[in-house]
Amino acid sequence: MDIRKLQRLIVDALEDIKAQDIKVYNTQHLTSLFDRVVIASGTSNRQTKALAASVRDKVKSAGGDIISIEGEDVGEWVLVDCGDAIVHVMQPALRQYYNLEEIWGEKPVRLKSATPAKRGAGADEGDEEEDEDGEGASPARRAAVRRRVQ
Repeated sequence: MDIRKLQRLIVDALEDIKAQDIKVYNTQHLTSLFDRVVIASGTSNRQTKALAASVRDKVKSAGGDIISIEGEDVGEWVLVDCGDAIVHVMQPALRQYYNLEEIWGEKPVRLKSATPAKRGAGADEGDEEEDEDGEGASPARRAAVRRRVQ
């Protein structure tokens, strides 16, 4: 499955259950084990379990693979291994304590809203998700990002 489609499925699944502070990071330059880390917060054990179940169900229904799920028994921190993407659903206190953003957060992926209603008035239908280097964008957009970075 294309990584952009997978990360969109994951974010949509998290938004369906009202996850808080969803962040997506490109980790290709840090490890060859996975391409994205998604971190989100749930307000209770019950919600973190529901968020993880939503990710599992949405990815499976789209034909993706779920390698494993860890932490469902307690629910304070649930990890969903989707192969190319790892999803951490954490309660805010644990998220602040472990600060995974410091480890994986070097290259955030900017996500566009999935639906026209979520996008707002000025967005194009063809908008794609991209990281700080312009990955996932059109060749012209990537060139513009490279010029800006230099």
